[in-house]
Amino acid sequence: MLTPALEQLLILQDRDARRLTLEAQLKAVPREVAAVEQKIAGEKAAIEAARTELKDLEVHKKSLETDIRAGEDKVAKYKNQQMQVKKNDEYQALGHEIATTQEAVGVLEEQELQVMYAIDEAKKKFAAAEAVLKQNIAGHEARIRNLREKEKNTATELETARAEVAAARAPIEEFALRIYDRVALHKQPVCVPIQAAKCGGCHLKVSSEVESASRGKDPNVKLATCDQCGRIVFWQA
Repeated sequence: MLTPALEQLLILQDRDARRLTLEAQLKAVPREVAAVEQKIAGEKAAIEAARTELKDLEVHKKSLETDIRAGEDKVAKYKNQQMQVKKNDEYQALGHEIATTQEAVGVLEEQELQVMYAIDEAKKKFAAAEAVLKQNIAGHEARIRNLREKEKNTATELETARAEVAAARAPIEEFALRIYDRVALHKQPVCVPIQAAKCGGCHLKVSSEVESASRGKDPNVKLATCDQCGRIVFWQA
């Protein structure tokens, strides 16, 4: 049978366990929010990367269009000059320039067609990616809202839990609280049963004196503690 002191300590331990759980949950929320925000940043970066790819292709297309127009203007200029020259070698030279420029324009036009095709594909890719990524972002933002709501609720629960801890501590004798607090600073749980002559916390064998004290056979010992880890131990039939 548990002593009144142990019963009180076990109640306190139960309240403390809830408080510690809530504190850990509250502490974890900012990390979880930061992780989700990082995912949102990644999704947005992917959208921007796809948009940049499309813009680069469109800029390249405009550059090709400019080069093609310049080439066509050259051809028109050479043809006009060709009509005005009288020497055969000058005529042939201009004809060579016309042919060379037209060939270069043809290459540019082929490149333009390839870029136009790439733009069409990039637009489809961007539209599909943007839709998916925006949906993902919406999901992440909903997750953050839920986390913020959880943070608010947990903070309220924690306030209640701390009040319950304070209430549980009130009737406990000072000597018992000193032992409890000393152990609780580094180990949880604080109060553990002895099972098969072993501490329920560190699982090491306790001395016969500790085991005897935990059974309440020594009236001078109010609380028995483990020889190894210092936890408060009690006998569990």
